[in-house]
Amino acid sequence: MFAYYFKLGVRSLRRNPVLTALMIITLAVGVAASVSTLTILHMMSNDPIPQKSARLFVPLIDPDPLEGYTPGQRQDDIQITYQDAINILKGAPGVRRTALYGVAGSVEPPRREIPPFSMGGLAPTRDFFAMFDVPFAYGQAWTEADEARGADVVVLSRPMAEKLFGDVNPVGKRLNLMGFPYTVVGVTEKWRMLPRVYLLQGGSPYSTGEEFFIPLATAVRHEAQHNGGMSCSQNLGPGFAARLASDCTWVTAWVETASSSDRSELQSWLDNYANDQRKLGRLKRNAPNRLFDVTGWMEYTGVVGKDSKLQAWLAFGFLMLCLVNTVGLLLAKFSVRASEIGVRRALGASRSEIFRQFLIETVVVGLVGGVLGLLLAFGALQLIALSGRSMANLARMDWEMLALTFVISVSAAILAGLLPTWRACQVTPAIQLKSQ
Repeated sequence: MFAYYFKLGVRSLRRNPVLTALMIITLAVGVAASVSTLTILHMMSNDPIPQKSARLFVPLIDPDPLEGYTPGQRQDDIQITYQDAINILKGAPGVRRTALYGVAGSVEPPRREIPPFSMGGLAPTRDFFAMFDVPFAYGQAWTEADEARGADVVVLSRPMAEKLFGDVNPVGKRLNLMGFPYTVVGVTEKWRMLPRVYLLQGGSPYSTGEEFFIPLATAVRHEAQHNGGMSCSQNLGPGFAARLASDCTWVTAWVETASSSDRSELQSWLDNYANDQRKLGRLKRNAPNRLFDVTGWMEYTGVVGKDSKLQAWLAFGFLMLCLVNTVGLLLAKFSVRASEIGVRRALGASRSEIFRQFLIETVVVGLVGGVLGLLLAFGALQLIALSGRSMANLARMDWEMLALTFVISVSAAILAGLLPTWRACQVTPAIQLKSQ
């Protein structure tokens, strides 16, 4: 019977074409508005590395002075000092550790037809690539020996490598970067982590990503200025060495453990380290040492803003308004079929059969509205993508959202059709037959 009622539902689309078109368009607009907004929110709050997000931790240590501090006060800074980052690299338990900061500089392309230009990058330690599962198209990360001596080596992103050298393997070639000659040791495959949780200072967390990577030790040796925020509670002395020795926060550290259960061990090490630093006269606030996994870090730093969540709620509110209008249109459509319902009831059709027939008709409306809503959602996402590169990275619908579009549309149609369908079941056959 389902197939029969489904065919009737498809044929019913031809009845009252104006009402049918209004229902489908109303439902499609509501679905498109809610799905496009939900897609953006889904991409913004998406776990960027689900296979190991529970094993990646970022520590926060408060180095600020005691003056003006209230116990329990939230630490707004999301970076740590250079000396704390280096000590974490040397001693923190875990399978991998990295410290990093954003850098930027000019490059002189080896191809003469391209003028010098600026590009943004990252200065991490070599564990960064394995920690965040960065794929390589050519070569590999720099060696431990390169890192130890701060060698002038660079890993390029694939788009940047193709821009500088063309579609060839550039490993071993040299380029002038930030005023120094660097040797290319690797090229990352097209890779994009959204959001960029590994570095939330400097730029949008939804930007395309880094164009080059150099060792942290190399960046420090060349005194490469950081591309991002820095917080200082004291007067910073002159020179780069003063920054390294200061309690200014401008570096991010990450630790990867073998399992999520190793978090307590890492937390204990962090607390013991802070106690040792207090004996040296540092960390006078005695503030709690925080440790976040990836999802906790996204929540703490407010990667998904309250405005985005509010927009999603408003979009679903608009969908509910569309449902109310759809209910009215369905009532109007089903009311003109009262005589048909009376004849079917007189011929022996039960109320449950009438209910199933008309409910399946609303499902057909929901499917058609879902297809149209999906097309409108794609169009809305394309318009959103035009607002900037970061939004272009977010305005992409994956298979989950594609399936959710049809679930929302069919569910909305069923919800809207419950009252009209129930009203259709209440038709009294005798009254309808007398009126004929």
